[in-house]
Amino acid sequence: MPAALVTGSSRGIGRAIAERFARDGYDVVVNYVSSAQKARAVAESIGEKTDSEAVAVRADVGDPEEAADLVDAAVEAFGGLAHVVNNAGVDQHVYTEALSPEDFDAVMDTNVNGAFNVTKAALPHLREAAETTPDEADDADPAPTPSVTNVSSILAHTGAPVECHYAASKAGILGLTKSHAGDFAPDVRVNAIAPGHVETDMTADRTEDEKEAEMAEIPVERFGQPRDIADAAAYLRDAGFVTGETLNVNGGELMR
Repeated sequence: MPAALVTGSSRGIGRAIAERFARDGYDVVVNYVSSAQKARAVAESIGEKTDSEAVAVRADVGDPEEAADLVDAAVEAFGGLAHVVNNAGVDQHVYTEALSPEDFDAVMDTNVNGAFNVTKAALPHLREAAETTPDEADDADPAPTPSVTNVSSILAHTGAPVECHYAASKAGILGLTKSHAGDFAPDVRVNAIAPGHVETDMTADRTEDEKEAEMAEIPVERFGQPRDIADAAAYLRDAGFVTGETLNVNGGELMR
């Protein structure tokens, strides 16, 4: 059975992606940094509710050695790796004047360096998986080619007044995506998802006034749910003729 690695998947968007991939028949590595109990609960739930297997593996993806160990653990658990979703991310609401270099670097380390570290470590295994993927000319229903999907944000396009480092990191992910798509073709496809306002525990601290103001900007008149991003990740996983693209999933808030 093919395997997928989803970073930052103990909760929220990452959890929804891991669960969607498992329902679609992929064994899954559930990655976490500090939420061990939640990550194990996700892995156990996948094992109970699907025919797929899941393991929870701790790693700080911002650390190159830990990222490499994470990939090694995925390959050891499932014998290979076909898809990677770089979802791990951290955020802060801090004005530039109060933003320390250490805080700026911490966000960049997880959000951008983390995606780079995991992708670099996974690349040999993804290319190996590509060698065993049936060719379209030889198979009427070919398996999807290996892929990397990076989770960015609508703020990569718009910027943000109190989280410039977060917006900059998410914009960096889009540059990384395009560069890697060209570098890794034709063996491995690389795409990005740029979610709009999605209801997760990371956004739970918004006031009712903030929610109303945000809702007024969304034509479909609802906030996104983690499953909406999981659907997008599943599409990009299977979209064999799509690479180097950013799928904007924001309810029409930003139309490009």
